[in-house]
Amino acid sequence: MTVRIEVIAAPGCGKCAGAQGELRAIAASVLGEDRLIWREVSVLEELDYAVSLGVLSMPAIAVNGELKFSSLPTPEQFRTLLTTLEAG
Repeated sequence: MTVRIEVIAAPGCGKCAGAQGELRAIAASVLGEDRLIWREVSVLEELDYAVSLGVLSMPAIAVNGELKFSSLPTPEQFRTLLTTLEAG
């Protein structure tokens, strides 16, 4: 099963940019690169999509089109979510 992870962020957001590399590395280690679709979404370019997900603050993270974190998760929280998905 492929897992699509989208990080919704604002351009110039230091907190957003700083966390994306670590979160992507966690996702790749848990799921494997071949099962991971990673997408960085600019809220300025895709505002309607962000609103449809229910994004109120950034960075937010959606998994398979569903908002899972409305704010930046800790690495442990993110890993737990992905491990749960991996277990099925």
